[in-house]
Amino acid sequence: MNRLHNWYCNREAWKSHVREELVPPAIGGLDIAGDVLEVGPGFGPATEVLSGRAGRLTALEIDPRLAAPLRERLGDRVEIVEGDGTAMPFADASFDVVACFTMLHHVPSARAQDRLFGEVARVLRPGGSFVGTDSIGRGIGFWLLHIGDTKVLISPAELPGRLSAAGFRDVHLRTEDDTLRFSAQR
Repeated sequence: MNRLHNWYCNREAWKSHVREELVPPAIGGLDIAGDVLEVGPGFGPATEVLSGRAGRLTALEIDPRLAAPLRERLGDRVEIVEGDGTAMPFADASFDVVACFTMLHHVPSARAQDRLFGEVARVLRPGGSFVGTDSIGRGIGFWLLHIGDTKVLISPAELPGRLSAAGFRDVHLRTEDDTLRFSAQR
């Protein structure tokens, strides 16, 4: 992340938005009492919410500079694993739920995003759920935050087909303001 983006995502206002407005609707009505994986926790506001509700929570973070403080802060409640979502270090069918929040546009290409979707399908147990959110990139602020950053937007029109190709069914999505919310079943 560039310095501005890093500052923005580390602000309490953004973290509150994630904790209060992004995560609850994404997991509402979903049984997360089992094994849950969060991909790309970043600074961890979604991880905080999930850690209070999941039976067992694992967070997969590619950036060691973000993983270390998460481990320090939440390590007693969450297993923080450093790794890449496109090549997950987990056995097949390890999780009941996989979640990701506002991180898919940081995956460096559509092809890499599709590999991530395939990995999510691989590590989910049959009947498991994949849920999350991402930005659809409206507004000048979003574009300014991503100058010099990876920014590969997910097309809401294409996402259902991409998830189906990865092995998901019952794909649901909704866009509201600048947010894409999705859920799918394995």
